[in-house]
Formats: sequence, structure tokens, C-alpha cells
Amino acid sequence: MAHFFTTFKLGGYPKHWMELGIGKLSELISNNMASGVVRDFFVEAMIGGVGGVIVFLPNIIILFLFISFMEDTGYMARAVFIMDKVMHKIGLHGKSFIPLFMGFGCNVPAIMATRIIESRRDRLITMLITPFMSCSARLPVYILFISAFFPKNQGSVLFLLYVLGVLFAILSALFLKRVFFPSEEIPFVMGLPPYRVPTIRSIFKHVWFRTSLYFKKIGGVILLVAIIVWILSNFPWTVTYSHDYSDEISMAEKSSLPGSIINESANRLTLEQKSEKHAKSYMGIIGRSIEPVMKPLGFDWLLSVSILSGLAAKEVVVSTLGVIFQADNSSGRESLVEKIKSQKDSTGKKIFTPLIAFSFMLFILTYFPCVGVVAAISRESGRWKWAAFTVFYTTGIAWLLSFTVYQTGSLLIGKKKTKSYTLINLNSTNLSKKRNQLTTQIAKI
Repeated sequence: MAHFFTTFKLGGYPKHWMELGIGKLSELISNNMASGVVRDFFVEAMIGGVGGVIVFLPNIIILFLFISFMEDTGYMARAVFIMDKVMHKIGLHGKSFIPLFMGFGCNVPAIMATRIIESRRDRLITMLITPFMSCSARLPVYILFISAFFPKNQGSVLFLLYVLGVLFAILSALFLKRVFFPSEEIPFVMGLPPYRVPTIRSIFKHVWFRTSLYFKKIGGVILLVAIIVWILSNFPWTVTYSHDYSDEISMAEKSSLPGSIINESANRLTLEQKSEKHAKSYMGIIGRSIEPVMKPLGFDWLLSVSILSGLAAKEVVVSTLGVIFQADNSSGRESLVEKIKSQKDSTGKKIFTPLIAFSFMLFILTYFPCVGVVAAISRESGRWKWAAFTVFYTTGIAWLLSFTVYQTGSLLIGKKKTKSYTLINLNSTNLSKKRNQLTTQIAKI
């Protein structure tokens, strides 16, 4: 629990400084470059997309520090020994604990680490449940939405997500053992290395290695997807609007209404224009085509598109949201967290709520693992069918979980609002009765 609290509390300071720096850089480019496609590309794709992921680097480094410390002390082998009985109860070998624990860092090397398991049955089950372990790639998504909607319980919500991932892995192991794999007991034999004090150099090497991989991902797949998302969300460059927004904004500004009303009208019309342009872009067309499937989970087409982009790498979900929302943030001063909290649709209704945020994080936790994980499962298992099974199995569970949470939460919130509305009406009725009684008494006097 302290680990998750530290991830937010300690990592929050450098994260905030990085957000300020990226905001200043975005503002500098916006103020010193001529408006047009090139400026929009740098501000929205390069800074909005890639910068939105880089700011979470301090939190990622803290996670790597904890994992490296656990590995270098020699405690892992003893944890395997301790966990052997527990792992056998869910149909796995004690050695399965090592790949599963490594999954908190990255699922790809975790799946490769299943080679230490002698039994093919245990190896396959471990591979198939490893994607439920929250890898570091999912952490930026969690931090973004937890910072925006759960500021008072950040560590607790993050801890809950990790626990839920472990719980889904256990339940999946029991399911796979019962349905697909016959029972098979293998004796546990393992040497225990001595405890040792980890050196600063060894921890630094492990952290630097994992951080460098994160940087390579930012400079590779994340940058590439950010550029693709920007192109899809901005083209066609000119669209045919349903009505003349420029003329309506001009008329509103020339009217004799109070200044506050004029500004509100102009902002509303500008928001409607941007929303319509997004909706008529190539990205909007893709998003709206899959929106009917995602709408029961509380996700609009913007969230649906970000989920789709996350197939390449889970950090790209944040990058995609950064590209899309940066287009509505011309000054560059607002961080992505603030933008997520304040984002509204064309009707002025907020797109995100705490319930939608939690439903979304659950989906990210359990759905389709990244392409690298799918390829690793295929290579290590020797068959594509297990990789295909993982894709459909995890995505199906993700949809059912998010659907249940969102619909149940909406039902409970709806009942609460109805109850509050009824109490207000009852109070109003009681006040009216008392007022009438007092009026009658005064009249008699």
C-alpha cells in the first residue's frame, strides 16, 4: 500500500514540474510559429501526444525502483517457496509466481520467463493469466484518471486496481485448470540463494535498463501512433459544417447583450464547431463506427478510439487522448488531467465522471494485451490459437466487467438522485404547509 501511495505522492512533484515545462514549451511554440498545419502538428501531435506520456515517467521510475529492490535482495526465491502452497490451490506451480510478479513491470519478459516452469500445462496457464497483471504501460492511464477523479484516494484506488488484476488472474487460472487442462502435480524443488543487500549500482542498472526501454517506446511506437492519430483526427482539413459557425460567432460578438453572455455564447459555438470537426474527421468516423459497442460501458467515441489505439501499447491510450484534447487547448497551459476533468460535449455536458473513469480503467486493466504480448504468447506456446484465445478471452471479460460496473453504478446513482429529488419535494411541501398555517394564524390575530 505504501508503494502505491509513494508512486503518487513522491512522483507527483516531478510530474507537476514536467507538466509545467511541457505547457510552457507548447505555449512558446504556439506564440512564435505562424498558425497552420505545421504549428498544429508540433503542438498537438509532438507535444500533446508524446508529452502527455513523458510526464508520467517519474511514477514509472518509482515502480521500477520497488521491483528492482525486491529482485536484488534475493527475496524473490523465498517468495516463490512461500507461495508454492497457495499457487497449487489455484492449479499452478510455485515457480509461476516469478513470471507473474515480473508482469507488474512488463508482460512480455514475464511471458518469456515462464520457460523456468517444467510443466507445459503450468507454463501455458501462467502465460494466459499474465496479461491480467498490471504492467507499467497501464500505469500512465491509471495515474491520469485517478489524479483527475479520485484525488483524495489515489493510493487506495491504484492498489484496488492491482488487487483486482491479481484476483482476475486467480479466477482465470481456476477456470482454465477446470475447463482446458487436466490436473497434474509436479514436485517443487528449488535452491534458495542467500539474502543480500542490493547495491546502488545494481538497482541503478536495472532501473536505467527498464527506463531506457520506456524511452525507446516513446520515441518509437508512441510517437508513430501519435502522428497517425493526429492525421486521422485533423483530416480532411476542411469539412462542411451543418451551419455557419463563424457568422453566428460574429453576430453574437456584435450583439448588445452583456459581455458575460456574449463570451458564453461564443465559447459554446466554438465548442460545437470543434466537436463537429472531430466527429467528421477520419478518426471520428472510426470512433463512431465502434461507439455502439462501447456505449453501454459509458464510453463515447473519443474513449473508444483511445482504446483501439492501445492495441499497439497501453501508453498510447494517454497519447491519443493528449492529441485529441490538445486540439481544444490552444494556450497549452492546461495539463491533460485538467482537460480530462473539464472536457464537455457539444451540449455542455461533461464527458467524464468518476464512474466512467473507473469503468474505463477496469477495461484497460483486462482487455486485449498489447501486440508484443500477443506475439510473445504465440512464440512461447508454439501455437497461434493460444494467442487468439487470449485476445478474445481478455477483451470479453473487460467488456462484461465494465458493463456491469457502469450499469450498476448508473442504476444506484439514478436511485440516489431520485431519492434526493423526492426529499427536496417533500421538504418544499412541508415548508409550504407551515407557511400556510402561519399565514392563517396571523390572519386570525
